[in-house]
Amino acid sequence: MSADAKPDPLTPMGIHAVGAADTPLVELRALTKSYPEGGGERVVFRDLSAGIRRGETVALLGRSGSGKSTLLNLIGGIDLPTAGEVLLDGTNLTALSEQRRTLFRRRHIGLVFQSFNLIPTLTVIENLLLPLELNGRTGGQARAAALDLLAGIGLADRAGTYPDRLSGGEQQRVAVARAVVHDPVLLLADEPTGSLDAETGMRVLELLVGLARNDRRTMVLVTHSDAVARVADRVLVLRNARLFEETLTGGGPA
Repeated sequence: MSADAKPDPLTPMGIHAVGAADTPLVELRALTKSYPEGGGERVVFRDLSAGIRRGETVALLGRSGSGKSTLLNLIGGIDLPTAGEVLLDGTNLTALSEQRRTLFRRRHIGLVFQSFNLIPTLTVIENLLLPLELNGRTGGQARAAALDLLAGIGLADRAGTYPDRLSGGEQQRVAVARAVVHDPVLLLADEPTGSLDAETGMRVLELLVGLARNDRRTMVLVTHSDAVARVADRVLVLRNARLFEETLTGGGPA
């Protein structure tokens, strides 16, 4: 590479090479998101700025309709802001085309949703192999990595099972494994325990946080629950279209 050449922001090594150790992994710069509504405009939030450090787990709290999922979609490059910028390890996601944002997200971001979103026509192991295949990783090594991860979450014996034969908790554990199998630098989890009972939800949450912290991954966790938020290193709250940092009483990070 010549001295004037710039690394492709979509390359797997580029994402880890950009930025100094003390630079936030995620930077939100004056984000505004609004939608046309009736004859006017509905502002979800305006002029949000924040940084999320490398290896940090951040809980994003707020009432229903406050814009938590919208903000998560902006951080993941799924949607674009009306104004402002989102940077992930120095790459400006808002400056990328939709196709390049998709490729970037596929390689560097893991997503966990409330509704599991497993592909019902694929077995458990095939669901885990899919993100690896999309990133060009196939063959015996990819399969071995997926099987090792399944063993780590206690589901090695369900590799050939279809999702509809699993319990809700098992499905979400598979969804968590699928989100980390391609070794993303950032995990985004949108109400990952919302459809589970309290006990199962906490087990899944412990798994998710453990997988993030063991590999020093950065995670943003959307929730409406103070109990869930207490596992985080830091809590950000969306309120009245603004973002605030708060300390929850009655407990700290797990």
